[in-house]
Amino acid sequence: MRKFIYIFIALALAACSMGNPSELERNQQKWQDSGISHYRFSLFIGCFCVFSQDMPLNIEVQDGKVVSMEYQSGKTIEEGNRELFRRYETIDQIFSELEKDINGEADDVVVAYESKYGYPAQVNIDFVKDATDDEITLNISAFEKLP
Repeated sequence: MRKFIYIFIALALAACSMGNPSELERNQQKWQDSGISHYRFSLFIGCFCVFSQDMPLNIEVQDGKVVSMEYQSGKTIEEGNRELFRRYETIDQIFSELEKDINGEADDVVVAYESKYGYPAQVNIDFVKDATDDEITLNISAFEKLP
């Protein structure tokens, strides 16, 4: 009898969690509901990468496409590095990458979301828990909604 009670409790808890949106889904919906189609932000990508000293990037996005992207220093972004940044060049792409990372491409993902619009403001990703130099940090700042 005790075994059946445990099974019933486990099934009840599982049923309660089904259908409830995750933190990522809630914030992604908040971002979508904001209807922001033109915005600018600074993106700091922290990693063991050759471009780290040139961070942050200043990115302007309109209708889901990058209007401009440049290093804060004004230094031109080389095409090879631009390819590295494409994964994170819009808020929608950051959400897409986070979804992949959370669903198994990374061992550990910690995200702090911005409260008003829901975009990921601070992200720490550890792709392989016991590996060294595989971590990445994303920090979105100076977000600005544009007309």
